Amino acid sequence: MIIIDDKYISDEVIEEQFVCNLSACKGACCVAGDCGAPLDKNETKILKKIYPQLKPYLREEGIAEIEQTGTHTTDKEYGYVTPIVNKGICAYASIDEHGVVGCAIEKAYKDGAVDFKKPISCHLYPIRVTKYESFEAVNYDHWDICKPACKNGKALQVPVYRFLKEAIIRKYGTEFYEVLDKIARKQYK
Repeated sequence: MIIIDDKYISDEVIEEQFVCNLSACKGACCVAGDCGAPLDKNETKILKKIYPQLKPYLREEGIAEIEQTGTHTTDKEYGYVTPIVNKGICAYASIDEHGVVGCAIEKAYKDGAVDFKKPISCHLYPIRVTKYESFEAVNYDHWDICKPACKNGKALQVPVYRFLKEAIIRKYGTEFYEVLDKIARKQYK
């Protein structure tokens, strides 16, 4: 385990290898699971504010779900989460012409329609952060649907934390990432 400030980082974040392979998984992480993507309180406010700009990017089913349940819902385990359609696909998901599921929020961001990339829990995946009273646990989440990403990561020799460099910097800052990288390079060859 690596400890940086009040962040307890699992060794697996350094040791496991991972690079998304959307052609193999088809974006299954946006479809599978018991609830939507975890959100922090600030993100719920952002989604409410930018919903009008997101609407042109959303599927009809997603719009209907959001307008019925709201721009976020709650889950007993995760707290605030994105709404899901028919107990499956995220209401903010888009599906391209090849059947690959992606994030409509991220598409709107890339088009310059909004200045919010996507929920940080999605950006950080397969890292999951659990907040406790005095620290945060930063863990690698094992999920069968990500086997192609693990295989791809091994072939390319890319550790989870390096694949998620942009997301980790977005969440914790450049200095945090640089310390993590220095420790990883020194202790995990």
